[in-house]
This record gives sequence, C-alpha cells and structure tokens, in this order.
Amino acid sequence: MTASVSIRAVTQTYGAALALDAVSLEIAAGEFVVLLGPSGCGKTTLLNLIGGFSEPVSGQVLIGGKDMSGIGPAKRPTTTVFQDYALFPHMSLADNVGFGLRMQGAARAPRRAKAEEMLALVGLPGKADRRPHELSGGQRQRVALARALAVSPDVLLLDEPLGALDLKLRRAMQDELKAIQRRVGTTFVHVTHDQEEAMAIADRIVVMNGGKIADQGPPRDVYLRPKSLFSAAFMGEINQIPVTDGQSSLGPLLPGTGTLLIRPECIGLTGGLPLGPCRVTDAAFFGTHVRAHVAPLSAPDTRLTVDLPQATTIAVGEVLSLAATDHVMLTP
Repeated sequence: MTASVSIRAVTQTYGAALALDAVSLEIAAGEFVVLLGPSGCGKTTLLNLIGGFSEPVSGQVLIGGKDMSGIGPAKRPTTTVFQDYALFPHMSLADNVGFGLRMQGAARAPRRAKAEEMLALVGLPGKADRRPHELSGGQRQRVALARALAVSPDVLLLDEPLGALDLKLRRAMQDELKAIQRRVGTTFVHVTHDQEEAMAIADRIVVMNGGKIADQGPPRDVYLRPKSLFSAAFMGEINQIPVTDGQSSLGPLLPGTGTLLIRPECIGLTGGLPLGPCRVTDAAFFGTHVRAHVAPLSAPDTRLTVDLPQATTIAVGEVLSLAATDHVMLTP
C-alpha cells in the first residue's frame, strides 16, 4: 500500500515560537521526499504532524485524501523510523520486527513469516533468531526499518535515521534505503540536515528555513537551479556575484539585476559564460579535483572558488581565462 500526503497551509507554534508558517506541500503516492534544512527549520515538526505526534494550530494534513485531524499515531497509516533504533534487547530480531503485527493481533506463525520476509528485504536473511546486541549499528538500523515496513504502512516517516552511523556505513545505507523504497513502492518522507544524503536518496528535496519552504524540486534542480539564496548556500559552496543592470565587478555578465550563482565545479577553462582572466591565489589537490581560489584581474579584491579537473596542473600567480558551464541568476 502507498498513499499521497497533502499539507495544506499548516501552521504550528510552540509558545511564542513559530515552528511552521502556513506550509503547503503535496507529496505523491510512492514518492521519496526528503525534508532538508538546519536545526530549528521546521522539518521535524512537519514530520511529527504527518505522523500524528502533534496537531497543527491551523491547517490540514491529509493522507490518501483523508483528513487526519484528531487521529493519533496508532490509527494513522504511517510508521516512523527514528535515529534511536529503539529495539527491544531481550527479543529476537523476528520478535522485534513482528512487534507491530503482534499489537495488531496477528498470529505467531504469520508474524514470523512476515518478519523473515522483511529481514531478507533489508539484507539480513537467516538472522531472525539473533538478538540486537549481536548486530552492528548499520544492521540494527536495518532491523528498525524492517519493523516499520512489516506493518505495511502507506507512508513511512524517517527522522534522521542514519545520523548515528559513520560516514562509510551511512553512504552504504543511503543506497540500501533508496533500493528498498523502489522495491516496496511506499511513500517515504525522510528528514535530514545532510545535503549529500538528501541528493543521494531523494526523488524530490524540500529545503526548509525558518518554518517555511525555501526551495523544492529534484536534487539536480535544487543544486544547480536554486530558487533562493538560502537554498543556494545551504546546498553547498557557491560563488555569488552581484549584478546591477548587467554589470558586475567582473564586467558585463548577464542582463538584469540580481545575484549570479555559480558552483565551483561549474567554472573551468571552457564554458558558455566568460568570466575573464583570473589570477590563482592558492591551489590544492583534493584527490577528486583541484581546488583553487582566484581573483579576477578586473576585480582583484573579489575571490572565486574553482574546482578544476583532477589532472589540472596550475601554479599560484598563474592567470587563467575562466568561464562558467552552468549558472543561475536570482533576481530580487
């Protein structure tokens, strides 16, 4: 089963603090949506409203077209996976995974069969009789995911589920999550503050800031075509060049007035938008690329960050003729 989620002008407050400000968002059935933003942006508050852990001050949450007002977490077609796995240490993995089914009144044999099916789905076949303490952190996270999926939710909510894992394991689990979501087809709503994680797993990223949606779209669009300065800066390093009536510190660039945004890796020795001659002020080899800072000769106090191909050899003081292969202009 899977279902759409509709957030309609939802506002939430905690005392005098405004956590969500008339947020509206449509999530299609079977979509993998990531809510991304810094601490306090409202992403977890929004997830909790979808899950029924709190009620909004105003607005509506609909799942599968049904208004969820007054319906608690246990009665909603959702389950939640938290950063804390919350596994029962005295229970086998099969009993942990089948716990929700047990609460629903399912008999022992069907619970066991479903638990074994879900453990195999998350890459843990043959481990149904083990205890949580026998597993690694990544394996325990898989068990928590299997437990959530065992009750066949229409919508699976994930609150920073990979935050406690080390970098290598987190990246491996990102691939696992996306693959599992494709197989089961359930709507996933995932909260994280990790931009790389969001881009690795999302069908659509929703960037939040100050209780509002600052940007949303497929990962490529949000990264290369940001719709706000906040989103542009939050999604990674970016060069910002003010433009007034087509003029900038680098000379004439694009018509109009606004801020020209260019990612460091979109600046190179060839491209569609000439940036003019620039002097290298420092450079370092980063393995996958060469990172350099350059100063345009027309604006020596301006600094641009440039990521050049791995094989590039440059020296401090060298003058390069640079151009942008991709860019976006945000107007006021």
